Amino acid sequence: AAHKCSILSAIAYGIPIPFHKAYVEGITQLQSQDMKFATQLGYKIKLLGITKHTQNGIEVRVHPCLISDRSILAKVDGAMNAVMVNADALGTSLYYGKGAGGDPTASAVIADLIDISRLGHAKSEQRVPDLGFQSDSIETSAIVSINDVVTCNYLRIGVADQSGVLASITSILADHGISVD
Repeated sequence: AAHKCSILSAIAYGIPIPFHKAYVEGITQLQSQDMKFATQLGYKIKLLGITKHTQNGIEVRVHPCLISDRSILAKVDGAMNAVMVNADALGTSLYYGKGAGGDPTASAVIADLIDISRLGHAKSEQRVPDLGFQSDSIETSAIVSINDVVTCNYLRIGVADQSGVLASITSILADHGISVD
């Protein structure tokens, strides 16, 4: 997912995206109770690749996310993949299909080999440029550190069943400008 996200980011924004700069968090920290709580709250937990062009640069991150169980992304399972794109002119669109397995991979490899063989016979002005952008328009842009990404987070806290404990936690969160939904 992180490799796919890096490649799609590079193509979308026309800049090289070094894979090692993508933030990657797997599902190893999730526990079964997180899945149960998500279901109770009307969500599913999905591993998402997210890329975003912001004022500070490009965000490239892959991590577990809470998705409303009514969202079409929540229904993507198994070997199926989906890419949701939000573009200025188009709005939001979704691309869905097989993302793994022998047939899809073989098809992609054959298509790549055909493209490569055609490159040898094509004049440079007829070739699709790197990243789909003309080389003089390819920019370098900062890759935003996960420490600088502002987003929603899921927080599960185990506490003693004592009076005032939740009030103390909410006070600490409020002192740091963290709102709770």
